[in-house]
Amino acid sequence: MMQKHLALSKINSSNYSILASKISNIIATARPSFLVLTPCCLLLAVAQVSVENIAINYYHLFLIFIGALTAHASVNMLNEYQDYKSGLDFYTQRTPFSGGSGTLPTAPELANLVYIMGIACLLITVLIGFYFLWIRAWGLAPIGLIGVLLIYFYTDKITRSPWLSLIAPGLAFGPLMITGAYYVLTGHYTVAVTVSSLIVFFLVNNLLLLNQFPDMEADKNVGRCHLSILIGRKKSAWVYIGFLVAAYSILLLCVAVSFLPLYSLMGLVTFLLAIPAGRMTLQYANEIENLNPALTLNVIITLITPVLVAFGIILQHLLQN
Repeated sequence: MMQKHLALSKINSSNYSILASKISNIIATARPSFLVLTPCCLLLAVAQVSVENIAINYYHLFLIFIGALTAHASVNMLNEYQDYKSGLDFYTQRTPFSGGSGTLPTAPELANLVYIMGIACLLITVLIGFYFLWIRAWGLAPIGLIGVLLIYFYTDKITRSPWLSLIAPGLAFGPLMITGAYYVLTGHYTVAVTVSSLIVFFLVNNLLLLNQFPDMEADKNVGRCHLSILIGRKKSAWVYIGFLVAAYSILLLCVAVSFLPLYSLMGLVTFLLAIPAGRMTLQYANEIENLNPALTLNVIITLITPVLVAFGIILQHLLQN
């Protein structure tokens, strides 16, 4: 009897271990470390709402966060599924910043489940969007529709267009996410918020642009055609530098015309990182083995800049009250 009990315990333990491994692998395809970008971008919208005489509905804020997070997880999981199905995963040389999680080549039996989970995350986003359409009328509809199309068609269609793949990431996390969140919390749009969201637009475009450098040959093998494939890494490095300049120029412009308060210039701190990032990108554009420091700086710039701008907005408001 004791031996039978021990055998059953071992079987149960083994089953739990297999289940835990599957869950861990599925979560990995959402690329959890990348999801931190979502709250960093949303913080800019929340900061701009918090300085107005509008009480923030924290229930709505929570739903915004969940909807944005599931949207981000969805595009990541669908990207992992489609990269596995296209064979891209078997060509890619992964870096900490590009090439996906590498989960499905080692656990191919999870591919269909990952696709289902990606669609499920997208449906959660859509349902939350419909709730906000119901309480805020149809002003959110264009943003929601464009966002859903970007998520679903990103890997299969958008990555085959150099110019769409260049601007789609920044459009999603900048004008769509930030102005959409602001609209839900306030019930209106403003030029100031829309223009300031372009800071994130250029930075997130750069995040994906530079992360495509190591994947260029692999992407070309499966029919993708992003900017690096179209014009080469060296010329794309100049576009990267141009987008950095554009992001900080938008910040300066927003302060100059009073779209953002003076303390939001705290975001310029990351310009100290942008200089070496741009220099290394230009220098090592075709030497991928030497590009990791630039990739690291690029991630830090993209995450920290909107947080510093948001912190500056809130800090100046607190000091003036």
